[in-house]
Amino acid sequence: MGCLENMNYEILAKNCSFKEARDIIKSNSTEKYEVPPGFKLLEKPLMGIPPVIVGVKDEKLIYGYTKPCHGTFVVVVEDPEGVDMVRKNGKPVW
Repeated sequence: MGCLENMNYEILAKNCSFKEARDIIKSNSTEKYEVPPGFKLLEKPLMGIPPVIVGVKDEKLIYGYTKPCHGTFVVVVEDPEGVDMVRKNGKPVW
């Protein structure tokens, strides 16, 4: 695992609300999973108002990443270990 900045990632949205992030994640994912606030990706806990949604598309993660003083971003990250972890521990959302 590691820092987002050191990974291959794409930003889908910047400075969005948790609800906006959730809607963007849902519309850009082929698989969707609900995880509890504090669920860790890249060793960082996810922030948000439940339900916190993490998406998967083309074996990449799509999720809200909140940076203090910078707001919430929706990012797409190549993280095969994270995809496996979300599939194992998340609750599928249809």
